Amino acid sequence: MKTIINGKEYSIEENKLQTSLLDFLREDLNLTGTKNGCGIGVCGACTILVDNMPMRSCIKKVADIVGKSVITIEGMEQADGTVAPIQQAFIDCGAIQCGFCTPGMVLTAHSLLLHNNQPSEDEIKKALKGNLCRCTGYKQIIDAVKTAAKKYRE
Repeated sequence: MKTIINGKEYSIEENKLQTSLLDFLREDLNLTGTKNGCGIGVCGACTILVDNMPMRSCIKKVADIVGKSVITIEGMEQADGTVAPIQQAFIDCGAIQCGFCTPGMVLTAHSLLLHNNQPSEDEIKKALKGNLCRCTGYKQIIDAVKTAAKKYRE
């Protein structure tokens, strides 16, 4: 059984299939950008992309990613080593405070922009409604998504 995580193929051992996906990413693969916020799939801190769609890794098992392509925040780095446009927009718009929710927010926003590179403010809010931030407020985050959308259209 195989999966692709951040562009690299991994073989998954049978004994890992029922392991928490969040624990597998953090403990087995050392991909610690994925955070454990609530453990029940509500806060969005553990969001990753599976086949470019957001998934809460804290409530999924490794079996859920077999044969699929996964992107964690570590996989957002561009080929030249720079941050992705959505990440740069978060920096430029002041959408990062403590950083705990940021990976999940960035990945959720990236998925939105892959599927709709000209979202309305309401569409942005709807896409991000499952990602909670306790520090910045949401204006800067929405501004970051709007800013990044311009880059996704280019």
